[in-house]
Amino acid sequence: MKVASWNINSVRFRIEIVERFLREHQPDVLCLQETKVTDDLFPAGPFRQLGYNHQLLHGQPMHHGVAIISRIPIREDNRLDWQANKEARHIGVALDNGVRIENVYVPAGGEVADRVANPKFGQKLDFLERMIDWSSDLKCPTILTGDFNVAPLDSDVWSHKQLRTTVSHTEVEIETLDRLKAAADWVDVGREFVPAPDRLFTWWSYRARDWSDSDRGRRLDHMWVTPDLAGKAVSHVVHEPCRGWGKPSDHVPIVTEFAF
Repeated sequence: MKVASWNINSVRFRIEIVERFLREHQPDVLCLQETKVTDDLFPAGPFRQLGYNHQLLHGQPMHHGVAIISRIPIREDNRLDWQANKEARHIGVALDNGVRIENVYVPAGGEVADRVANPKFGQKLDFLERMIDWSSDLKCPTILTGDFNVAPLDSDVWSHKQLRTTVSHTEVEIETLDRLKAAADWVDVGREFVPAPDRLFTWWSYRARDWSDSDRGRRLDHMWVTPDLAGKAVSHVVHEPCRGWGKPSDHVPIVTEFAF
């Protein structure tokens, strides 16, 4: 079973590249973040035409929004308000085999890494703290995936020296994410297959004139599993070429294949 995650940065605007990705790589489950659309306007038809008939949506107009699209049955629609303001940033489901998939879109946190000067940064840290509390009580095999908006390792960014005070790679964010990881003994699947210090990026800014040549990327998108699922992961792929497709997202899809 292949589980994909992609911050699509508007699913309606980029529906053509989503369809292309699904045709070419055929994941069984696709977790989308930043869909930027209400549930009634979600482009369900194109997904159904490709066989993705199971769809759980948690939408919001113009901002945020998450969805899980699947070729296999998904159940138990669950939405947790880790932002504490009803923003659509999480949706979780259960598979028939008892495994849960939790799809999350962690806030970016603004531009200034200071809780007082920038309330958005404080909201991001509080969001992660609520995820820590939730992780501490987990009792079933779980896949946690999505846009975490934190690049924790030195090799998860193009320049640790230049980005260590930049939001997404600050010491306090990394420390908080490390505590989240420890709360359920999560396994970082990406780094199981591409061990540090090898380069591993999933995001390249739109500001770059040539994203590929400059390669100023960050690993903001993650696939984590509880320890009981770690041995089930057989591959993990970051689909970098998608960043060069027409009307691209600034993120690319990540796909983990599991042998259940």
